[in-house]
Amino acid sequence: MSYVFWIGARYAGLARARGRARKRDRFVSFIAGTSMAGIALGVAALIIVLSVMNGFQTQVRDRMLSVLPHIELFVPSASPMQVLEQWRSIADQAASANPAITGEAPFVSAQAMVARGESLNGAQIRGVDPAAEAAVSDLRGQMVDGSLDSLTPGAFNIVLGNQLARSLGVTVGDTVMVLAPQGAVSPAGFTPRMRQFTVGGVYSSGYYEYDVSLAFVNVEDAARVFRDSGISGVRLRITDMQQAPVVARELMQALPPYVRASDWTQNNRTWFAAVQTEKRMMFLILALIVAVAAFNLLSSLVMAVKDKQSDIAILRTIGATPADIARIFLIQGALIGVVGTAVGVGLGALVAYNIDVIVPFIENLMGIEFLPQQIYFISELPSNPQSSDMLIIGLTSLVMSLLATLYPSWRASRLQPAQVLRHD
Repeated sequence: MSYVFWIGARYAGLARARGRARKRDRFVSFIAGTSMAGIALGVAALIIVLSVMNGFQTQVRDRMLSVLPHIELFVPSASPMQVLEQWRSIADQAASANPAITGEAPFVSAQAMVARGESLNGAQIRGVDPAAEAAVSDLRGQMVDGSLDSLTPGAFNIVLGNQLARSLGVTVGDTVMVLAPQGAVSPAGFTPRMRQFTVGGVYSSGYYEYDVSLAFVNVEDAARVFRDSGISGVRLRITDMQQAPVVARELMQALPPYVRASDWTQNNRTWFAAVQTEKRMMFLILALIVAVAAFNLLSSLVMAVKDKQSDIAILRTIGATPADIARIFLIQGALIGVVGTAVGVGLGALVAYNIDVIVPFIENLMGIEFLPQQIYFISELPSNPQSSDMLIIGLTSLVMSLLATLYPSWRASRLQPAQVLRHD
């Protein structure tokens, strides 16, 4: 081991000195240890918070896709009745064009108003085929009252989200009025098209925005009510939801030009853009903790240079070059940064991968509940650690630590032995 590396490691508290030198190094080792601890805590906090944010994003995304399809194929220029007559042909063409498709089902979609007494709510009405719906969504398993099979053609039944049903004050068996946006113009004015539906079931997806604004009816009933304003087509599910944009583009090229395709990332672009922005801002905010630790490292190295002026002067008199002195403190700062970052990544990963055990233990120990089930749609703190996030955090910490060593190392290399020894 070169003497430059050994002295740098000793100043960083990672190599032992002997006798009186060991006593003189205690102060330097202490401030080096606090710098390591600051970097480790900052890195660990950043990893844990981003893992929890990834977990929440995954939970919400999965709940959204339990109701929505991965890809929708629709024909904007045709009426719902015309599309329903040929939806099977479109689905077969899509399945033959891309083997990633695992399920198909027809749909009709339209905006409407749902009224009950004096209560009036806007809603997205989805016409579905109960028999085929299981191939593209988990709606059947989310029913909390009634049955999805109640959506038989001609029965004009409707399945509401639990929040929408609570807002309207209805249960299974009650009737609601659905008002389509298109209607008839008479001498008395504009008359909206209205149809009475019977509540055949209530579902709960766990995602509030859908539970309060999304309702399902039979696809043929929806085609009759929204014959002028509805959009109809085929809902698809694929093997890997992350490949939905790629598959949608491939289907656009393989299918006839009058067929349009949209994937789940396009339909929820605003929400995902907001989540990504929030994640970036949270990264920048929490990175300030690592930046503060890097400034602490800089100040500790400046103090170490001040404390070791006599050592520097002695090394210079016995032949050490200014570059050697600079490398000593570069090695000291680099070792502090590397060890602190490694400990922080290990601690953060340990907590992030075991948060489902740690959080209940803290709740039982302190008698508190972080996520009350009656308030939040999830009762457990989710965590989804990603190696890419850990890599970026680790590299960011190392870069900040190395930058913090430049000025103290340069300052140490500029010390003149004669001036230091004269004062000593």
